[in-house]
Amino acid sequence: MSCVAFSVGLGNVWRFPYTAYQNGGGAFIIPYIVVLIIIGKPFYYMEMILGQFTSRSCVQIWSVSPAFQGIGYGVTVSVFSVITYYCALMALTLFYMVASFQSVLPWAYCWHEWEGCFDSSTGSGASGNGSISSAEFYFRNFVLNERGIEDGLGLPSWKLVLALLVSWVFVYVVICKGVKSTGKAAYFLALFPYVVMISLLIRAVTLEGAGEGIKFLFEPQWHKILDPEVWYAAVTQSFFSLGVCFGAVTMYSSYNNFEHNVSRDCLIVTSLDLITSLIAATTIFGILGNLAHTSGNDIEQVVRGGTGLAFVSYPEALAKFDVVPQLFAVLFFLMLFVLGIGTTVAFCNVIISIIKDQFPHIKQWKIAAGLSIFAFLVGVVYCTPGGQYILNLVDYFGGTFIIVFLASFEVVAVAWVYGVDNFMDDVEFMVGHRPSLYWRFCWCYLTPLSLFTILIYFLINMTPLTYNDEYYPISAYAAGWTLLALGVIPFPLGIIVVGIRNRDKACTNIFKPSADWGPKDPKKYNEWRDFKQSKRISRACANKSKVIAALFGK
Repeated sequence: MSCVAFSVGLGNVWRFPYTAYQNGGGAFIIPYIVVLIIIGKPFYYMEMILGQFTSRSCVQIWSVSPAFQGIGYGVTVSVFSVITYYCALMALTLFYMVASFQSVLPWAYCWHEWEGCFDSSTGSGASGNGSISSAEFYFRNFVLNERGIEDGLGLPSWKLVLALLVSWVFVYVVICKGVKSTGKAAYFLALFPYVVMISLLIRAVTLEGAGEGIKFLFEPQWHKILDPEVWYAAVTQSFFSLGVCFGAVTMYSSYNNFEHNVSRDCLIVTSLDLITSLIAATTIFGILGNLAHTSGNDIEQVVRGGTGLAFVSYPEALAKFDVVPQLFAVLFFLMLFVLGIGTTVAFCNVIISIIKDQFPHIKQWKIAAGLSIFAFLVGVVYCTPGGQYILNLVDYFGGTFIIVFLASFEVVAVAWVYGVDNFMDDVEFMVGHRPSLYWRFCWCYLTPLSLFTILIYFLINMTPLTYNDEYYPISAYAAGWTLLALGVIPFPLGIIVVGIRNRDKACTNIFKPSADWGPKDPKKYNEWRDFKQSKRISRACANKSKVIAALFGK
């Protein structure tokens, strides 16, 4: 249930719709589903196995191949980057939730000073022929007080800073007692959002013009499907939706019983994740279709895309509710807040588990308090008028870029360095049967080849980063590449450090499993060693061709 609360989170409801919108709707859905099958699901299953088999964190699992331990530390940098802006998004949802208690939703109607605006609740213009909805005006001009990149960050909004502080207090209350207490909260964190999402979906699809928006989402645009940027976006979105390569899947799985059926969990969570993403996207694009119908614009031009899309489109739908829109608004933003807690708590637990592995004498609540305070102080930057520019920059360099790079080497380390036969032996010992040929083929060939191909092709054809059609200055790029370096450098640095520590041994030894690799339970560990020995003997007696062995196992 904790994995559901984590994987079915803001990545689905907030990030998936705007990523689909930026990448052409139907042009994105097909690559996303393909990527989910050949990269997302195999990666999710692999990380669940690693966590359950070793009962260790995302750093300690690299006893499987010590040279790759830098991947775990690189993931930590990315996770912290994402934590800071996820809580900033929670602050926005809290701001909207409080505003929803007013007798009239403040974004439902145009304010007198908003020129070129039309009411989100009725579609009528307050000043001439409006082309921008009151919901977008409210978000851009009132909540964010957004300015251009050239105007700098500006001073933080005290209201958003207060909302950010309250958000971190909620997160701290959940994480201060550890992962076991998180599991108790997971039932509410996982189930409540579906009630609200389905209610909002029903309203969205009944809006005038909604059909055109939904058609835009599901109608393939074949000329865009070959665009490498669309495939790169599909990979990064699948990682954000499922939470793979962020350490949380490994961490939560490490608390499973050793014989737990992880393949069933993988199927359930990945299926729920896809369904949730499609529900959220259908809701958003139904609303966009209505906006296009009201404003007379094309769907591609109806609102500015980016990270704020959800804070324009969802309130747009809420303003059109005929019966107690305030109640639905409160429930919806409470849902977003709950989703944010589920995701942020998982990320925080990843960092806490890594720190506790290195410093086991430090109490849980102290680590949680230190992390919460530090992340809050960093997160204040997102409460400034230029905060969304920074959020987009950190998401691009600190979230997506680092994760795709590290994920490419993670699957190679497990499937090729440790060896897929060894890995499948471990699964057989743990659950009593070997994974199917589909998993083997993905881990060995489809997943790593797809990741490296998409990553390299994207780097070659990389385009300048923009937000609201504005290009970032050189100083922003310098900050972004610095953040990227902090996440990537631990990988080669880890190889160098382990190599120096083992300089008296053969250089290939740093890639072999260390003595503590295997089940954490001593009894299981001894049984596993005997099992592995019997496997080695049976393979030595087998007489298979190299081609057959490569495809089906030795």
